[in-house]
Amino acid sequence: MPLSEHEQRILDEIERQLAEDDPRLVESVSRASLTAHLVGRIRWSLVGFLLGFAMLMLFAISIWIAIAGFAAMLASALLVYHYLKQMGRDQLRQLDRGRRLSVTGALARMAQRMRRQPPPPGRDG
Repeated sequence: MPLSEHEQRILDEIERQLAEDDPRLVESVSRASLTAHLVGRIRWSLVGFLLGFAMLMLFAISIWIAIAGFAAMLASALLVYHYLKQMGRDQLRQLDRGRRLSVTGALARMAQRMRRQPPPPGRDG
């Protein structure tokens, strides 16, 4: 159901006031997307999975650490599945086309960042 003209004017006035009061908030909200948010959460879940794997490898120290590591891995995997399911096929295809999900793309971006860094200062001697 579309907004009435009066409601639309009120909404426009609120937007204008918000843009005047906090332009950085408006800019950050306009740049944000559901896909970017979910990709960030997937990355943190993968970090949790790797930490759980490291804990699992400490089974020689304590079986309880290994059990906690397995639980962390399971929870992280379920979170990744949940976020990927929320994303949908179209958004995943869009990310894949942009090479944001591939290992090769990640390595290429990392190499590009390293090339952009200035060389360390050399020793005069």
